[in-house]
Amino acid sequence: MTPTTARRCLAPLAVVMLVAVGACGSSKKSGGSSTTPVGGAQLPATTLSGSGSSFQDAFDEQVFRDFTSDAQKNVTVNYSPTGSGQGQTDLQGGLVDFAGSDSLVKAADVSKFKGALLYVPIVSAPITISYKLSGVTSLTLSASTIAKIFSSKITTWDAPEIKADNPSASLPSTPIVVVHRSDGSGTTANFTKYLTEAAPSDWTLGTDKVVNWASNTIGAAKNTGVAEKISSTDGAIGYVDFSDAKAANLTFASIKNAAGKVVAPTLAGATAAMASAPVTADVTVSPMNAPGTDAYPITSPTYMIVYENQTDHNKGTALKALLEYVLGAGQAKAESLDFAKLPDALLAKAKAQLDKIQIP
Repeated sequence: MTPTTARRCLAPLAVVMLVAVGACGSSKKSGGSSTTPVGGAQLPATTLSGSGSSFQDAFDEQVFRDFTSDAQKNVTVNYSPTGSGQGQTDLQGGLVDFAGSDSLVKAADVSKFKGALLYVPIVSAPITISYKLSGVTSLTLSASTIAKIFSSKITTWDAPEIKADNPSASLPSTPIVVVHRSDGSGTTANFTKYLTEAAPSDWTLGTDKVVNWASNTIGAAKNTGVAEKISSTDGAIGYVDFSDAKAANLTFASIKNAAGKVVAPTLAGATAAMASAPVTADVTVSPMNAPGTDAYPITSPTYMIVYENQTDHNKGTALKALLEYVLGAGQAKAESLDFAKLPDALLAKAKAQLDKIQIP
């Protein structure tokens, strides 16, 4: 049983428990059986809680579990994949110790938090354009065509724009069913940011964690919900993170990138996009529509957002140890969980963020 398959056995709001044997009946832990604790000593009993991004959930579940079983046996980490928007809200309200997020906090919301924030990038992955269309197993889409499909300007699969992208394909007249996230989602924010940058004249709905979708579209909660709707609806198309798209056995399109090359969603393509995108002073990066012939243009980084000034010694120490593990041993586990590890230069900057964490 692979780590990705194993997590599908867990409840939708599963927490990462301090146990060796999970609900799926397997006690095997990926990444070896090292018991060397982070920092060289076992920390006191501490529980950390986080919520947010469902995009990073497959990575979090396995890596957090390994941290609590292999490195810090006295620490419990609970994570609820409620969506990036809810994660930010929970951190703002002091309900969690960290937020998982694929999108940045809006400037207007920064003052609502209980102190300065630190973004710690952890991994990246493609956002796939997944679809289900009888008789069509290979598809290429340009940014303009994607923008028109998701804004309901193209409504059937045999539209001239789709035919132009796929001149040799036999496309049916099946109606297109657009599936999107119904919850506040960093995946939505990044997908719509890509459309805003790559097809500004064709995409007019803006970019945010929630946008005003047309009434004839279908909303679903989390990446897993979108994947389920696509897999059960002929003619459906939606945007789904790479891990969940693979777990659901979805078919996904290849995308024409900024260099004009058609590329499939792969971890190598995500790495190429991340490596070519500039890193800001707060260690955030936007690889959407990144330059480079090998770059997959709809690549999303994902972050753990924490407070710079911690208020509890034990929690702050455990949180820093968790982040050290994510940026250390966790990087070696990324590919097996369908995520791309951070490029070396970005990884060094992410680790430097941890030095800014103030623990009482």
